[in-house]
Amino acid sequence: MMTDEEKIVKLYKEMYAAMINKDRAKLERIHDETFALIHMTGMKQSKDEYIAAIMNGTLNYYSAVHEETKVAIDGNSASLTGKSKVAAAVFGGGKSTWRLRLDFELIRENGEWYFTLARASTY
Repeated sequence: MMTDEEKIVKLYKEMYAAMINKDRAKLERIHDETFALIHMTGMKQSKDEYIAAIMNGTLNYYSAVHEETKVAIDGNSASLTGKSKVAAAVFGGGKSTWRLRLDFELIRENGEWYFTLARASTY
């Protein structure tokens, strides 16, 4: 049986796979309805806006190499900091590899973890 920390790290990796594969069903399932992404520019996207941007090619992800994850759990809340080298082309720009840091907040409901907030930056 996996620990909650292992489940959260697995969710992080599943999220990237879903972004790369444009797997709407997986993205819908792992993000809470309240989810928001705050881009490094400060722009904030709701869950629906974020998933739509992946599906319509505004956000294109090609690969991710995960370098570091740190998880902290407090009851039914958790935080995850993930650092990954991500090949992406976003908002009409060319394909580049980014050293992307995502700081997540998560909640646990009925034994399952869901992303509620992500803040993007570089490292």
